[in-house]
Amino acid sequence: MARETAGTSTATKIFCGCPTAFGAPPNTHVCPVCLGMPGALPVLNRRAADFAVTAALALGCDVHERSIFARKNYFYPDLPKGYQISQYEQPLATGGRVDIEVDGVRKPVRLTRIHMEEDAGKSLHEGFPDSERQTYLDYNRAGVPLIEIVSEPDMRSAAEAAAFFEKLRQLLVWLGVNDGNMEEGSLRCDANVSVRPVGADQLGTKTEVKNVNSFRHLEKAIGYEIGRQIDVLEHGGRVVQETRLFDAAQARTYAMRSKEGAHDYRYFPEPDLPPLVIDETRKRALLDLIPELPEARMQRYVEALGLPVYDANLLTQSRPLADYFEETACLSGNPKAASNWVMGELLRTMKERDVTIEDVPLRPARLAGLIGLVESGLISSTVAKDVFVKMYESGRSARQIVDEEGLAQIGDTAALGAMVTGIVAANPDAVEQVRKGRNNAFGFLVGQVMKASKGKANPKIVNELLVAALRDEPS
Repeated sequence: MARETAGTSTATKIFCGCPTAFGAPPNTHVCPVCLGMPGALPVLNRRAADFAVTAALALGCDVHERSIFARKNYFYPDLPKGYQISQYEQPLATGGRVDIEVDGVRKPVRLTRIHMEEDAGKSLHEGFPDSERQTYLDYNRAGVPLIEIVSEPDMRSAAEAAAFFEKLRQLLVWLGVNDGNMEEGSLRCDANVSVRPVGADQLGTKTEVKNVNSFRHLEKAIGYEIGRQIDVLEHGGRVVQETRLFDAAQARTYAMRSKEGAHDYRYFPEPDLPPLVIDETRKRALLDLIPELPEARMQRYVEALGLPVYDANLLTQSRPLADYFEETACLSGNPKAASNWVMGELLRTMKERDVTIEDVPLRPARLAGLIGLVESGLISSTVAKDVFVKMYESGRSARQIVDEEGLAQIGDTAALGAMVTGIVAANPDAVEQVRKGRNNAFGFLVGQVMKASKGKANPKIVNELLVAALRDEPS
């Protein structure tokens, strides 16, 4: 079972008007409500509720018309009220599923529930002159809206858990309800891990690995914890129900505290908040706003655009990337060429410059124009890659660059024929290798012609002229 906690992308906190922006100086985004001052009353953020409902609908959950907020009571220094406003017996939504694929095998992971709650603050244990003696508290995060997504125990390996977490993150970011930034705590995972002997029906005692913030760490943490529990049982020990943390440097988990049960939290209905009512009209309105989801879009790219599954899967990893590809494909009229350029030169350039698709200055219309020049035969694919770089850096169109720099492809048969004749005469050894059936030698000759033309020769014409020249060449 996994429990994913996702902060919603709202500008303000769940029960007050304090900003949720990350990185502000400590304790500057706080007020009497999120600090739990006596007499301060919470008011639910409607946008946070809409985001939670949107996520639940997209995941196929049953969104309940009426849900109840509850107080989850526990003491921890970063919890200013001494309780957390959450939901318990009557959550926002139940059911739903996430389909995952590991090693080519697809399987559904059922969801148990989705509920809303507020985040706690943050304890700072290092970075201060007296950190060995003191713990500092930053309450900026206290009250940030969260949705908690709880799964059924359907995952059977660390790889499946990581795939589930990644698929869930993709969907939440696609919907715009979460920015997916795990380093800033926008998305966190608590993994409940238990093992059972082969043939047994009942799962063993579970431990909770808390607040894992990356796919790689999640897989390593669960893998370690599975191995640790098996080792404990094989040596006659007993697995203790507890909360554990993952030490990334040592790639191991360690005990944090004993694991509480629901009764330890002494849940009771939040007296300062009325029931949350989501009627059918509101549900339908939110459902109408949900965009085409990644799986459906990927399937459409395969069936309607004729893309390979690999291309379609990569292009739908994020909604902005899929939008960029689709606009390029539409304007160029060549989905496969658009896919090749986006997956190749564009993603490579983004990685080199460490930018997101939203920061790319080269717009789809310009890339479609470049694809058109290659298809028309005006420039070769080799020259097109150089033109792409110049387009990206200068903002000029492909046609403008080609015209200004004289990069148009040479298609003059007479001019190319003279080049081919010269290259054949200058490379008798390569010619002999071609006659012996060595295809690499033919490629070498093509390369020499392209080099002589500074990459501007039409490769198709070069190939045809070379074949003719070698056929006519005396033995």
